[in-house]
Amino acid sequence: MSSHPVIVGGTIAIDNVITPQAEAKELLGGSASYAALAAAYFTKPVHLVGIIGHDYPQRHLDMLAANGVTLEGVERSPGESFTWTGEYHANMNDRTTHRVGLNVLENWQVKVPAAIATTSIVVLANMSPDNQLQMLAGCTASPRFVIADTMDLWINIANERLHDVLRELDLFVINEGEAREFTGTSNLILAGQRLLEKGPRFVIIKLGEFGAMLFTGEAKGWQVSPQTFFRSAAFPLHEVADPTGAGDTFLGALAGYLASLGKTAFTFEDIRQAVIKGSILASFTCEEFSTRKLQAISPAEIQEREDLFKVLTAW
Repeated sequence: MSSHPVIVGGTIAIDNVITPQAEAKELLGGSASYAALAAAYFTKPVHLVGIIGHDYPQRHLDMLAANGVTLEGVERSPGESFTWTGEYHANMNDRTTHRVGLNVLENWQVKVPAAIATTSIVVLANMSPDNQLQMLAGCTASPRFVIADTMDLWINIANERLHDVLRELDLFVINEGEAREFTGTSNLILAGQRLLEKGPRFVIIKLGEFGAMLFTGEAKGWQVSPQTFFRSAAFPLHEVADPTGAGDTFLGALAGYLASLGKTAFTFEDIRQAVIKGSILASFTCEEFSTRKLQAISPAEIQEREDLFKVLTAW
């Protein structure tokens, strides 16, 4: 069975990043950029939906296109591009945002071109719930499989609309801090159960350097079992150069892997395998600034790391 294409909507940014070791400017950033590039390692084409300004570096667009990401859904605006400037500290889990320039995102209304609207694997990368719902309205495939990510900002300022998004999802991805905040519990097992109650069939809670947790099953009376729960480690890295975009890479890679299976209805085992693919790709992202490492790896390197990961986590 041939693979499906993927459509990814979200932010496309210019990032400026400072770490304890180095600093880099005008990097490729944005949730959709990382997710689309990662998905393209498993299936092609990957359709990118977002908005950029007149100042967006052409080299970033050329790199995405060269890797199988189509740009028909990228809107060009005469305004300035979305920018993020942040600094990571000695503990790379801690960062300070110095500046956010919403610019073209401020009044963005998502438009999905008709030529790509029938794509059946839909990824709603991190963007406002209103934008996520606009994108869903523009995607016309039936059946389809919808995956979404979010962040603490939307939990705090657009909670009701975020709940509207969750009712439309097959798979919801969220990090551990946000899961605790969103569900009102510090217990991540209970948080996973409460997220299932909000609508998605599958829920993944990302644990950063400690891996991920996958949940499925009926929320009422939910219990841990091999059919309802999977706990994955993260690939161990000797050094983290820049963790920006690792979660978005995870999201895109798991979507790309699922699309490569050539179907739109997925089993728990399919999602388990997708979690592993996402974890492997995310580890590459952390090793250099932006997508510099991610855009240069080969299928053989991915397979080699996956094989090692399997040995390291077996018991």
